[in-house]
Amino acid sequence: MSEPIRVLLVEDSPADAMLVLMALNKMGRPVAHERVDTEERMRAALAAHHWDVIVSDWALPQFSAPHAMAILKESGLDLPFVIVSGTVGEDSTVEAMRAGAHDFVLKTKLIRLAPAIERALAECAERGARRQAENELRISEKRFRTLSESGMIGITVADLQGNILEANDTYLDLVGYSRRELESGLLRWAEIIPADQIERALAMGALMGPQGATPTWEMEVTRKDGVRVPILTGVAMLDYPRCIGFAIDLSERTEAQAARLRAEDALRQTEEQLRHAQKMEAVGRLAGGVAHDFNNMLSVILSYSELIKGDLKANDPMRADIEEVTKAAQRAAGLTRQLLMFSRQQVVEPKVLDLRDVLTDMDKMLRRVLGEDVDLVLIAPESAARIKVDPSNLEQVILNLVVNARDAMPTGGVLTVETANVVLDESFAQDHFGAKPGPHVMMAVTDTGLGMDRATQARIFEPFFTTKEVGKGTGLGLSTVFGIVQQSGGAVWVYSEPGKGTSFKIYFPRVDADLDITEAQVEPATLRGTETILLVEDENEVRTVVQSILRRQGYRVVAAQNPGEAILLSETHPTAFNLLLTDVVMPQMSGPELTRRLCVSHPQMLVLCMSGYTDDSILRHGVLESGVPFLQKPITPELLARKVREVLDSRNSTRSSMPPGRGL
Repeated sequence: MSEPIRVLLVEDSPADAMLVLMALNKMGRPVAHERVDTEERMRAALAAHHWDVIVSDWALPQFSAPHAMAILKESGLDLPFVIVSGTVGEDSTVEAMRAGAHDFVLKTKLIRLAPAIERALAECAERGARRQAENELRISEKRFRTLSESGMIGITVADLQGNILEANDTYLDLVGYSRRELESGLLRWAEIIPADQIERALAMGALMGPQGATPTWEMEVTRKDGVRVPILTGVAMLDYPRCIGFAIDLSERTEAQAARLRAEDALRQTEEQLRHAQKMEAVGRLAGGVAHDFNNMLSVILSYSELIKGDLKANDPMRADIEEVTKAAQRAAGLTRQLLMFSRQQVVEPKVLDLRDVLTDMDKMLRRVLGEDVDLVLIAPESAARIKVDPSNLEQVILNLVVNARDAMPTGGVLTVETANVVLDESFAQDHFGAKPGPHVMMAVTDTGLGMDRATQARIFEPFFTTKEVGKGTGLGLSTVFGIVQQSGGAVWVYSEPGKGTSFKIYFPRVDADLDITEAQVEPATLRGTETILLVEDENEVRTVVQSILRRQGYRVVAAQNPGEAILLSETHPTAFNLLLTDVVMPQMSGPELTRRLCVSHPQMLVLCMSGYTDDSILRHGVLESGVPFLQKPITPELLARKVREVLDSRNSTRSSMPPGRGL
């Protein structure tokens, strides 16, 4: 699906706004919009959202198109501004175009609106491209000026007769002449090129041509004091008949070559790490999308399995079959959770905790997992090692690494888990792609097992990659570790050699804050209720099963298959809704945006969002940060009923609300 066009409507008539949106739909792109009819609302919309185009009526009761254009100009944004009005005279048209309008369309000829906006968007894109080109030119000029003044390379400008017209300080220092001698015209190539080098210099210069450049070559120049200095040089035509040349001092050739080799090696490593990060990011997006679709299907399978099982007698022969279906679906749900962890789209509840305490609490369990033939050694620092991470996710990381280490030591060995407070410097961050300088808590999990070759190390964090036998592993353990660490703002690195064991080092940003205390979860007294719920879900099967679950619990459920239908129901339903239960990612508008719309007219309505995956731009910055309750798919009847009851029971404490913010 193509990206939606974001339209800010300056219009006081809902009916006229609907006609405009119908005309915009002819553009063949989804349309996301917001309607404003006052100066305050327009300023707020411009500050809160990104818009592609503004469509404005000419005159509103307390507002006007010229006033709206003035506000747009004041904001500094370059957006197409198209006027749609029922009565636009010639004088008004001239006034509008002078004020900055890009086009105007009569409401009786809305067929012109889509082409007018397309044209305005194209012109806006062209202006943006031109600004970008001008900015790139300024950057290029600044880079050249910086290079010229950096002292790294000698740069000179000369004519074809060999008169040196300009030179930077580095070049003058290289040849031993002063700037006064340069300005006096005493500096010529014939003065600094040794006699045995002139023939080669002329041959290389002949390769340049009127608009070309010579290959680089090595030669010597003679300093003013007579000392010959080896240089790497090259010449290019600047503006005929002037040419520009550069010179690099090769006196310390060995050191320079070594430095160049180090730089090339560092560049190769950085490029390899970047390619790996890009590949992991692409696979992560794919995994997140797959998990989203699976979670919707698993919600249906798990829910109907539980509903059917609840209707069967304890001795019914079909009960065992249904339980097997449930177990298989639960295993599949576990895989999707790992996919979400890898793609960094899992809903997390980070807390401040001490890594030393976590390892101490897990000590007995880890020793049972390792078995008697593996010795576990825990090394912890004396000072606090506090980090902010989801506790269950951290335990998953530790357990996955320990299980991997156990499998790498089939005949036994030693597993060392070391925790330390470290400070990563700029040099470390540059050599380890993804790491950031600053204080960190390092956790190293080191085994004395089989180890890995470089080819295996390059793929261990990919989902579904495994070196184990078929049926012995899913290949999601280390990819889950990678995703959790990345989502927690940390970095993970592996060091291994065949036959010498493996060490995983994880760096979590260290925090200086009080430890979070986990409060005990209070179970609802009952899962049943009689409240009225507005359900919004675009997946038919999911909507049907959620409606069935809630009605079995005694709730009155009104279902909508899209946000537009939900808005209509909220305006026409005879009784107030106690709860909005909405999916997060839907066509037309997102769940958070729908919540913002409905909470204005229904301030007492509670909200519960649900989704098969979490998109950073919608959920983490639109739901979690606002405190709105969230339910991660796949759902089950018990999970859904408990969460709905918890939200409804919270009405007497603090009602969750969606504050104004960005929407898609």
